[in-house]
Amino acid sequence: MSANTPGHSRRGLKKTHKATIAGVAALGAAALTLSLVPGNGSTETEPQALSTGTHQVAWSYNANSTQAKALAASLNEQQTALGLKAQQEAKAKANLAAQAKAAAEAKAAKAKAVAQAQAKAAAKAKAQAAAKKRAAEKAAANRSVTRTPVFANNLDGWIREALFIMDKHDIPGTYAGIHRNIIRESSGNPRAINNWDINAINGIPSKGLLQVIQPTFERYHVKGTKFDLYDPVANIVAACNYAADRYGSMDNVNSAY
Repeated sequence: MSANTPGHSRRGLKKTHKATIAGVAALGAAALTLSLVPGNGSTETEPQALSTGTHQVAWSYNANSTQAKALAASLNEQQTALGLKAQQEAKAKANLAAQAKAAAEAKAAKAKAVAQAQAKAAAKAKAQAAAKKRAAEKAAANRSVTRTPVFANNLDGWIREALFIMDKHDIPGTYAGIHRNIIRESSGNPRAINNWDINAINGIPSKGLLQVIQPTFERYHVKGTKFDLYDPVANIVAACNYAADRYGSMDNVNSAY
């Protein structure tokens, strides 16, 4: 037989044969049609012909082969890994959601606690302020009761009560100065009235312990005393207030003023 006979020499392959075989190898499993058929306890594929233009190549697939088992195991591992990854991602997402919910609840609880504490502190401060105010008012009332003496209803008592009021209003004067001027002006008579001097002629006679005319009394009247020119204490305080404004003090008055 000649050495150039086709099929007996690799060098004798035609270019078309080589191209066909290379094309089949490149197509691989993607171009292979498999048909599984039972037979004798094993599963094999029926040989199929793949057209290449000039030749056909037959392929077979054995499910029990080492390569097939390895491929199946690899696919199972990939599916298992994907399933585990999906579970882990779902679990992580659930954990994040739970953490966010817990953080929101903790924040709300903290804000509520702060608000309650602030409200409690405000109520406590308000109650303390009210209690302090009541205590101050009570103490002031007690001091007023304690410090307000009872004065006799006579010339001595009137002068002393007038001095007590004058001290609160910073009106100068002494017991001696007031008493001296009262004796000169009215001899201690709170109802005394002058009906003969110029004031009387003008229709505004001098009245009371220190002989004060009505316009002067109204101008120098001190709040807290009776608005009555004949009231002995009101008369003394108004007269001393006038004397302080004009003479510096009732102590400086030694004649009609």
